[in-house]
Amino acid sequence: MINITFPYGKEKITHSFKEEEVAGVLTSEIEEYVPKANEIELVKAAMAAPVGSPRLSELARGKKNITIIASDHTRPVPSKVIIPYMLEEIRSTSPDANITILIATGCHRGTTKEELISKFGEDIVANENIYIHDCDETEKLVNIGTLPSGGECEINTIAYNADLLVAEGFIEPHFFAGFSGGRKSVLPGIAARKTVLANHCSEFIAHPMARTGILDGNPIHEDMLWAAKKARLCYVVNVVLNAEKKVIYAVAGDVEAAHKKGTDFLFGLCGANAVEADIAISTNGGYPLDQNVYQAVKGMTAAEATVKKGGVIIMLASSLDGTGGDHFYHQLADESDISKTMDTFLARKRSETVPDQWQSQILVRILLHSTVIYISDMPDDTVEKMHMIPAHSIDEALAKAKEILGKNDVRIAVIPDGIAVMVRK
Repeated sequence: MINITFPYGKEKITHSFKEEEVAGVLTSEIEEYVPKANEIELVKAAMAAPVGSPRLSELARGKKNITIIASDHTRPVPSKVIIPYMLEEIRSTSPDANITILIATGCHRGTTKEELISKFGEDIVANENIYIHDCDETEKLVNIGTLPSGGECEINTIAYNADLLVAEGFIEPHFFAGFSGGRKSVLPGIAARKTVLANHCSEFIAHPMARTGILDGNPIHEDMLWAAKKARLCYVVNVVLNAEKKVIYAVAGDVEAAHKKGTDFLFGLCGANAVEADIAISTNGGYPLDQNVYQAVKGMTAAEATVKKGGVIIMLASSLDGTGGDHFYHQLADESDISKTMDTFLARKRSETVPDQWQSQILVRILLHSTVIYISDMPDDTVEKMHMIPAHSIDEALAKAKEILGKNDVRIAVIPDGIAVMVRK
C-alpha cells in the first residue's frame, strides 16, 4: 500500500492506495528543497539585495505618500513575515510618510477584519492605514490608459496617487497567467472590474500560450505587465512557498526583473511529467486556497493535464466559503448543456466578457474532458448543479469513479497539491 496525505481545508486527509493502482505521484521538488535560511532571514536577505532596483529604503527616501499593495484573504502570502520589514525599511528613511496598505481583492469579496488580523496580526491592523480595494467603487478608480489588448485600464486611485507604489506577493504556477506574483498585484489586484474582464476574455483564456508556466507570448501576462509598469509599481517582495505555506525562497526588486528571477527558480522545481491515468486525484493545497469551487478550478487543471480524455478527476476542496460567487455558479448551473455554455463564452467579444466567465470557461473545458467528482463540505445539490458529482471521502469518490469507468482495474495519478505542480504532457 502507498499512503498519501492530502491537504483539505485546515486539516489533512491520508489515504492508502493499492500500489498496483498508482500510475504516479505527481509532486514538485519544492518539498525536497531545503531553504538556505528561515523565513524572516530569507525575506530580509532578498530585500538587502534587490534585483534591478535600489533598496526599498532608498526608493522611499523623501517620499510622502506610499502605498503597499498586499494580497487578500484568498492568497496564502505570509504577510506577517513580509509587511513588517517593508514598513521598517520605508520608515528608516521616510519616518513621516503616509503609508497605506491597499488590499488587492481583484474581483473577490472584501476581506473581513478577522481575516486581516489573521493575515497581518493585530498590531498592523490596529496601527496601520489599511484600505480594501473594491473593483466596483467607481469614485476610487482612475483610467491610466489602454491595455495592449485594447481594454481600458482603470486602477485604484490610492495606488495612482502614491509617489511610491510597491507590493508584496507570492509566486506559484498560474493556470492562465503563467505564474502568480509580480505584476498581478495591479491587474487584477487593484483594477476595475471592466479592466479585469477585458484581460480575462474568452479569446485570451482559449489562447494556447495562456497556460501554466508560460509568460512569453501569453497575452494575459502581457496586459498585466503593461498595467503594472503604467501604474508605476517599481518594487516587489515575492516569495515561494512549500506545501506547509512556509517561505522557501524570496526575491525583491524590480517588478519584472525580480519576478522573472522568482519564476525561473520555481520553474526549475515544480515540473512533473504527466502519467497515463484513468483517474486523477488533486487538491487546491488546502486553506486558504480551497475555500470555494472558484479557486479549486486551479487544482483541477493539474489533473486535467494527466488524466485520459473521458476519465475521472477527483478534486478535494473543503469549499467552506461555497461556490465562490453567484456569477460563477449561475454560469454553470443555469444551463444543462455545458457544450452550449462553452459556445456562448467563445462567441463573446473581448468587451462583452462577463464576471467570472474565465473561471467558468476553464471549468467547462475540464468537464468536457473528464467527469469531476468533488469532495467538499458543500451541499450535494449545489455540487450537482455545477455539473459535478458530490462525494465526502476518497473511498466514496473512488467507488463512484470506478462505477463511471465501468471497471475496477484502474490507474490513478495522485497529485497531493495541484497548485504547487506544473504537469508537463
